[in-house]
Amino acid sequence: MQYRRLGHTDLQVSVLSLGTMTWGHQNSEEDAHRQLDAALAHGINLIDTAEMYPTPTRAETWTTTERYIGNWLAASGKREQVILASKIAGPARDSNAQSHIRDGLSHHDRHNIVAALDASLKRLQTDYLDLYQLHWPDRTTNFFGIREYPYVADHPHTAAIEESLQVLDEQVKAGKIRHIGVSNETPWGVARFLRQSEDRGLARIASIQNPYSLLNRLYENGLSEFSHRDGISLLAYSPLAFGALTGKYLNGARPEGARLSSVYRTFNRYDSPSANEAISGYVEIAQRHGVTPAQLALAFVIAQPFVASAITGQTTLEQLQDNLGALELTLDDAVLGEIQALHQRIPNPAP
Repeated sequence: MQYRRLGHTDLQVSVLSLGTMTWGHQNSEEDAHRQLDAALAHGINLIDTAEMYPTPTRAETWTTTERYIGNWLAASGKREQVILASKIAGPARDSNAQSHIRDGLSHHDRHNIVAALDASLKRLQTDYLDLYQLHWPDRTTNFFGIREYPYVADHPHTAAIEESLQVLDEQVKAGKIRHIGVSNETPWGVARFLRQSEDRGLARIASIQNPYSLLNRLYENGLSEFSHRDGISLLAYSPLAFGALTGKYLNGARPEGARLSSVYRTFNRYDSPSANEAISGYVEIAQRHGVTPAQLALAFVIAQPFVASAITGQTTLEQLQDNLGALELTLDDAVLGEIQALHQRIPNPAP
């Protein structure tokens, strides 16, 4: 396993990390514990979860994922061997979509941050988190596949970044959090967080968890410079685009038990004609060079200098083993040239 420094912190995180958003829908607690055991055995030390998991969030399964992890931590006694990250949900634009999470008004204000953090710590059966992240911005902006910035007013209860940062700083000083991060953020948001930290002497964000894959390289435009100049590490989520980059969904296929065949039947973020054309091309590149499509996709992501770790979510141990093969793969100039040529022809088809 390879390890990289997370932002400006003293944390060394594995370049592949364990995502957990399927646990409680596609994976049982026994499955989750087996994945945790296998991940640690292979050197993975970063475990990423969130209060709203499993997704899509539903009242009857809400918080299941954190409880599975907490039970494993308590039974294994391995809390000090993992870097544990969780997230507070942001507000839904349609409050009915997550009315089970603090009445659907889960803004990043003092009440919600304290309540969410304390509840996560209790479910995870730990006194602290190594990294606590804002799952998506409180304000109205473009994320979750929205390309264009929406010129609309914020919700009346939207918490200002400086308010959120002040509360997070207090939780760091209280010892409940070691470091803080953001997720699904924009360049404006990152700049604002950094400015407020500097001006007010508050905790500084160490990382940003945004999508990054062969189908979505928008991080390179704007945000990657913050990684380079300000030491904000990217925790790349969806590096396999919900498994689409393995090629298993091509030509309308929906394998039994797969994410897009079960809990995300109507999800089309990675299913446009241009995305499928790009996926076919990347699968062909992988086949020509004798590697699996998943290994090609992950090797590309972890080769980027701004990436600290790629967060993979797998439903089987076989998938985890395939993903680990990316660690042995170095993409030479010929492969990178083919990838770049395809990217230039079909740039960012699935943001």
